[in-house]
Order: sequence, then structure tokens, then C-alpha cells
Amino acid sequence: MSQSCEHTHDHDHARTPDARASRLEAAQLLCAEAGERMTSSRLRTYELILAANGPIKAYDVIDRFHPEGAAKPPTVYRALSFLEQMGLIHRIESLNAFVACDTHDQHSASEHTAGFLLCECCGQSEEIAIPNVTDIETRAAKTGFKVNHITLEARGLCQACQSDQ
Repeated sequence: MSQSCEHTHDHDHARTPDARASRLEAAQLLCAEAGERMTSSRLRTYELILAANGPIKAYDVIDRFHPEGAAKPPTVYRALSFLEQMGLIHRIESLNAFVACDTHDQHSASEHTAGFLLCECCGQSEEIAIPNVTDIETRAAKTGFKVNHITLEARGLCQACQSDQ
């Protein structure tokens, strides 16, 4: 998806080191309050997702896990599953990639549906909370379908890529 347009991508969507440290600390507190352990592998996986400059695939997390070599895939997949269940990350289905939840401070994992604005040019994503999806759930229920999870994705151009064209 990235680099499909004609301009250079010199804009940076990355979190600052202080913001990442704050998020890691908040995640550890969240886990402790929920009676869960933030193991070293869970913490490292979350750290890599926070450090990624955009959506990151599981195999990229695996490759970056240890400075001296890749982690075992089951370790990372278990950590990703845990982080997703805790509401700390989301999986962007169409990209088969993961991003840190950017609305976690405003909503618990069960209180919002994640919506993603995906830039077709630089590959960045921005999360927006979709607070009301009852119309989808109501229409699904009329057909006898029970909705367990909804993720909305919208593709277009981020503000920086629009400015660069």
C-alpha cells in the first residue's frame, strides 16, 4: 500500500519515545488492574507495535523481537492475542497487520468499534472511535446473525500526502 504515489514520504507519524514509554507504563497498570501479567514477551511485542511507524505485520514483529534474531512465532502470536483482548492493539484485517489502540484512553475495549483511516499513499493508519454501530447490529440481528466484532476501514489520503500532491 505505501509508496504508491509520486511524492517522497518525509512526514512522520511515529510516536515520540516519551509517548511510547507512557503507553507502556499505562499498559502495565491496565494489566495489573485486570489481574493479568504483562510478561516480558507481551511488553516487547507491545513496544514494537508502538514503535512501528504505521501498521506492522506479525512476522515483522517476530523479526524485530530480539536484537540477535527472531522470536518464536507462537510467542509473538500469543502476545498479540493477549494485547488485542486487553484492548491495547487492533488488527487491521485488510492489511493483516496490527496497530496500537489510539482511543484506549477514552474507551475500554468493549466500548468502541475501531475505525481506521488508511492512507493509500504512505501506508499510515489513523484510528477513529465509532461509538454507535447499533444499526449494523440491528440489521444483522434481523437476519438471525449475531455480530461479535466490527472493524471499519476507510481508504484515502492522509493530510500530509494531500499536501504533498
